[in-house]
Amino acid sequence: MPASAYAQPPSVPSDRSRASSQTPHASRRPPKFTKLCDLRCDFSCDPPRLRALATPVPATPAWPLDSGPRLFVDQPLASGAEVALEAGQANYLVNVMRLKPGAAVRAFDDRNGEYAATLQLAGKRDTRLAIGARLRDRESVPDLWLAFAPIKRARVDWLAEKACELGVARLVPVLTRRTVVDKLNLERLRAHMIEAAEQCGRTALPELAEPIALDALLRNWPDERALVFADETGGVPFGDAAPPAPAALLIGPEGGFDPAERDAIRALPQATGVSLGPRILRAETAALATISVWMSARGDWRP
Repeated sequence: MPASAYAQPPSVPSDRSRASSQTPHASRRPPKFTKLCDLRCDFSCDPPRLRALATPVPATPAWPLDSGPRLFVDQPLASGAEVALEAGQANYLVNVMRLKPGAAVRAFDDRNGEYAATLQLAGKRDTRLAIGARLRDRESVPDLWLAFAPIKRARVDWLAEKACELGVARLVPVLTRRTVVDKLNLERLRAHMIEAAEQCGRTALPELAEPIALDALLRNWPDERALVFADETGGVPFGDAAPPAPAALLIGPEGGFDPAERDAIRALPQATGVSLGPRILRAETAALATISVWMSARGDWRP
């Protein structure tokens, strides 16, 4: 067979070889200014941009009073007073926020309202606030209780935090037969509520009651307070049955109330079983859903 039969067709340069043999196009590289006049012309065509660059930016902008740190102080506040801060609060202001003496702080006490304050001393062992003018009175809170069966730690912490944000007046942990958690760290729950109040601008904190058994709760139920409980077996739509204050919402454990407990709740004259819709809700979701519906129907969400 002649050698020409094995001859290969003329080679076609690959894309890579073609790219390497060509002179790079200007658009392949980021644009750059080659002359000072180019830079001057670019900014002269955009005066706002030039003015923005010429405006000095402070390294540490000063906080306005309404955006500074807020602290809950667990003692009565009054204009002209001076209060010593706890170690954790002092560490937050001095070491975390890096505040210096004279910095503006807002403080509230869940009694008299919110006050403007000044960081007076910033020592390792003695950090104080000088209390100034009162900014706001303590907010009024709808008379709504949330009675709930304790759930697992992270979820109950979240529940307490959000209940505080939504405006509940009192939280009551209730022990039922199917409750999976029978011990609560009330100090930790209160810390979560305080943090939520500080961040959300609240001037009132919910009361946190000691855990109580369901039968004791029902036996000592106040005559004037309506009780709405989430009934897994069905009930009237909650939006149609939300009672006026004083009222309470009762949310069962993850496994729901057992039949005997449900009968005991229904036997209470002030109790009404309600439905929360066609979907199964987790305990913490049911709690926040009922709070929201009640606040919009009977609470202070209405104009």
